[in-house]
Amino acid sequence: MTARFIPISRRTTFGAIAAACAALALGGPAAANTWPEKNVTLVVPYSAGGPTDVVARLLAVPMGQSLGQTVVVENTVGAGGTLAPARIVRSKPDGYTILIHHMGMATAPALYKKLPYDPLKDFEYIGQVLDVPMTLLSRKDFPANTFPELLDYVKKNQDKVSLANAGVGAVSQLCGMLFMHQVGVKLTTVPYKGAGPAMNDLMGGQVDLLCDQTTQTAPVIQDGKRAKVFGVTTPQRLASMPNIPTLDEQGLKGFDVKVWHGMYAPKGTPKDVIEKLNKALNVAIKDENVKKRIAELSSDLVSPEKATPEGLRKHLEAEVARWDKVIKAAGVSAE
Repeated sequence: MTARFIPISRRTTFGAIAAACAALALGGPAAANTWPEKNVTLVVPYSAGGPTDVVARLLAVPMGQSLGQTVVVENTVGAGGTLAPARIVRSKPDGYTILIHHMGMATAPALYKKLPYDPLKDFEYIGQVLDVPMTLLSRKDFPANTFPELLDYVKKNQDKVSLANAGVGAVSQLCGMLFMHQVGVKLTTVPYKGAGPAMNDLMGGQVDLLCDQTTQTAPVIQDGKRAKVFGVTTPQRLASMPNIPTLDEQGLKGFDVKVWHGMYAPKGTPKDVIEKLNKALNVAIKDENVKKRIAELSSDLVSPEKATPEGLRKHLEAEVARWDKVIKAAGVSAE
């Protein structure tokens, strides 16, 4: 019997290609469903023991439990908190390297003339995490005991008063700069490599003043033996510290600095992966131990509406616009 040769038509060829593509497309979500298959690295822009690091390590455990993999916290410190976001931008967009950052993501564009990333274009958003008030502290043996006394002292002795911060571009630097701007003084600023070292030197009496987040300062304030507190930086008093007045009510009208935190991934990270990371984040902020510890640090976890990619995107856009005006008006620059 003579074999018959049946030619393959263009239609048959294109049909086969289309079928193959469809099969690959169906395989994409299936592959995504296996994520994560290894540990996830959560990058922190500041030193171990600092406010953002404390938040990251609180969230890492319940997030890891939700994901079924360990969430490893890594500190990428330097350049005022801009090295870590730059690292994320260069990372593979597979969800295995993500970032937690505070409001420095919104202030960096105004503080730095040359920024190696665009907060509004170079990231995928996972969600907001929490809001953290700040407090103004001094060393325990500082001459002033009340805020009016503090204002009088720094105005008369500004060349002798030192003001610590967690490093160039850190929120503590911004808070300190705004304080000096509104009071009308120029103090000696002392930058550290993180909030932890700055707080240690304040308690040790090596520096005079520090404005920092309650995640860092609450234990010191509650202790009452290692530093003095002169006020909180939010418009309203804190429920956890009702006896501490705001700087606004003590004369610095409009003084409002609240540190918010968000989580980010490299641009191009698959939507399915972002959804899993967001789910893990929401599990973490509902965790009873996390809620208890955050409350002890006089901070507030965000609402479910804010703990979303869209919630973070909208908030970041608004904050970039807000701080651009504030920083330029105050003449603050990290360079």
